[in-house]
Amino acid sequence: MRFEWFVAQRYLRSPYRPAVLRLVTLLSVLGVAAGVATLVIALSMNTGFRETLQDRLLGVTAHISLTRPGSGGIKNYGEMARKLADLPGVRSVTPAVYQTVLLSFAGEARGVVTKGVDPERERKSDEALERVISGKLDFSPDRDGIEALLIGKQLAEEWKISPGDYVTITSPQGRLTPFGLIPRTRRFRVTGIFDSGFYDYDENWCFMTLSAAESLAGAGDLVNVLEFRLNHPERATEIAREVERAAGPGFSATTWMEENRALFRALRLEKLVTAIFIGLITFVAGLNILVVLSMTVTDKARDIAVLRSLGARREQIRKVFLWQGISIGAVGTLAGLTLGYAFSFISGSYHLIPLDPQVYAVPYVPFHPSLFDGLWITAVAMGISVAATILPARAAVGLLPVEILRFE
Repeated sequence: MRFEWFVAQRYLRSPYRPAVLRLVTLLSVLGVAAGVATLVIALSMNTGFRETLQDRLLGVTAHISLTRPGSGGIKNYGEMARKLADLPGVRSVTPAVYQTVLLSFAGEARGVVTKGVDPERERKSDEALERVISGKLDFSPDRDGIEALLIGKQLAEEWKISPGDYVTITSPQGRLTPFGLIPRTRRFRVTGIFDSGFYDYDENWCFMTLSAAESLAGAGDLVNVLEFRLNHPERATEIAREVERAAGPGFSATTWMEENRALFRALRLEKLVTAIFIGLITFVAGLNILVVLSMTVTDKARDIAVLRSLGARREQIRKVFLWQGISIGAVGTLAGLTLGYAFSFISGSYHLIPLDPQVYAVPYVPFHPSLFDGLWITAVAMGISVAATILPARAAVGLLPVEILRFE
């Protein structure tokens, strides 16, 4: 055992130290542990929200959306979809017709977004259609020729809609008659209720067939968007440029990152602010370490003088206090990491903290602890602990043995 490490541990574990010194040492360890644990939990929660929202967004929305602004829609979308599906990195291309309509049922009316889809293509790429919790995924018309409609869980619960009920949809894209422009109104039969896991979509989205949406819009055989799903969604920006070049002039491609830029920017800023403010707890714990070591220098001045008289070098005395700071920081950091990761794992696995999905878009607090976060938190905590040893160590090596021992 090295001399410096041996002396440092004797100072920390000595039963003869003043009670106030032992108390401050304990508070220093607890302070470091509290700061580290709080940081791990807060960053795990932030990462969990970001990854959960991102996964759910990617499950129900397109990775790239190709539109033709100002043209009224995309013609020959089937041929174009087959051509663009051969681009590297593209998993699927599906046509869709989006429109905002008025949904009416049992005297209630509200605006919703309908999405006209090709059922066979869409069910392979849109996770919302894989999460039908009531009824069945069936877009075939009934015996009277009334088209099918899928609605979200939240909308169904609010309006008490069940599979088999009939609703009325009014499109603002009206038809011209001798009496003026009359909105198109059609009845639909609810065949299924989906749960995408995203409150906004379950509250405001409905699915119908592509032909029904085109008929409701009165735009003919046109779609207003081609939706791309990619093998690697993080490459959306790069592939979007290739899609625009392949589609030709007049087309515009937007990525899921551009459409949700404000959301993910807010989450990144929140993570930075959280790390800064909670990191102050660890900084305060570092000040406690400084106090502990300063009091140790005062209490052990005679011992330091004796060690110097026996031949201990200045560097060895400095390392004694360095090892004390490292020991306090290491114990606190290890305890904090253990508590933080244990709490994050248990809370994330068993969904211990419920949330209102109307406010937070998810029904519970998701915790996704990151190994990288733990590494940089450990580095910061140990860096603060080591920095706190500088002033006490300098004061210790500055003591003059002759001035101390001549009065003993």
